[in-house]
Amino acid sequence: MIKRIEKTKIMHRVVVNNGTAYLGGIIADDVGVGMGGQVTQICGKLDQVLALAGSDKTKLLSAQLFITNMGLKDEMNDAWLSWLDGNDLPARATIGVADLGKPEILIEVVVTAAV
Repeated sequence: MIKRIEKTKIMHRVVVNNGTAYLGGIIADDVGVGMGGQVTQICGKLDQVLALAGSDKTKLLSAQLFITNMGLKDEMNDAWLSWLDGNDLPARATIGVADLGKPEILIEVVVTAAV
């Protein structure tokens, strides 16, 4: 049975099927901060949305991090690793993109997790 959680105008924040939670892309609310601040905000939102699905960050399976400036990758990694326990790291890809809709948006994160 497919469970859809927290509908927005264009999507559901999370769709759960067969023991797996698929989260839509998440960006920071305050995009006036740098990469580290945006990642920290996103991780907080991930905690909230994963909880809605009955999961948490220790059950992450994969992550895709879309960033507009690869020069900020180390700052991104520092914030990401401060959120995660080094033992429960998901499979991950960091994808450089030219644009995420507004110049202030530096990163968008998509994750999949077990429930």
